[in-house]
Amino acid sequence: MKKTKEMTVSISDLCKNYGTINASSHISLNAYRGEIIALLGPNGAGKSTLMNMVAGFLAPSSGKIEVMGKDIALFPIEAKQNIGFLPEGSPLYPDLSVKMFLNYMAELRGESKKAVQNVAAIANIKEVMEQKIETLSKGYLRRVGFAQSLLGNPPILLLDEPTDGLDPNQKDYMRRLIKQMSEDKTIMISTHLLEEAETLATRIVLLDKGSIKADGNLKQILQKANATDLASAFRQLTAKEA
Repeated sequence: MKKTKEMTVSISDLCKNYGTINASSHISLNAYRGEIIALLGPNGAGKSTLMNMVAGFLAPSSGKIEVMGKDIALFPIEAKQNIGFLPEGSPLYPDLSVKMFLNYMAELRGESKKAVQNVAAIANIKEVMEQKIETLSKGYLRRVGFAQSLLGNPPILLLDEPTDGLDPNQKDYMRRLIKQMSEDKTIMISTHLLEEAETLATRIVLLDKGSIKADGNLKQILQKANATDLASAFRQLTAKEA
């Protein structure tokens, strides 16, 4: 008997408006454990807006988000406990050391210092634990932000541009790590890198101007666009500016 996939996130008719600008327009999708979903689209497509709404950092204008069966508007604490979030730019506390920051975030999540050591090892940041965050390179900032998203071992990871600022070796390590962790998690990444969506994601959600233009695995996206590669599909399915 085929095992039913566990739904972890349900998004229904989600809209976010800033005056006359529709940052998200009637978005509906379900996410399941074991999936790596790439939110792909041009700049301003609404990728970060959608991710921030799912994380509970931004309230939608209308629509509904459920996280592990909990409406995030009605049960925000219970819903957010299931989410690890790496936001765009990863805003951190610049005057704290990496260790102090991670200890603080662990305390907020009810985690021990042992958990901090574990996520530091996973993110490969042990050598900068005593450094102030303001002294770190962009690559290390992303990895520290990634480490904090792992605290509490949440079943859902939302990673906004997770490989931004990483060198090729670090990108390869991060992508292998994401694949490995996806076995028992739902991982949603926002990216503008076609190769990342193509090689890492089990599912691609192509966004443009706040709307979903395509949703499926790579083969389905290519079929929808009648294209032979993702770059061609991307151009055909999104509004290309002159």
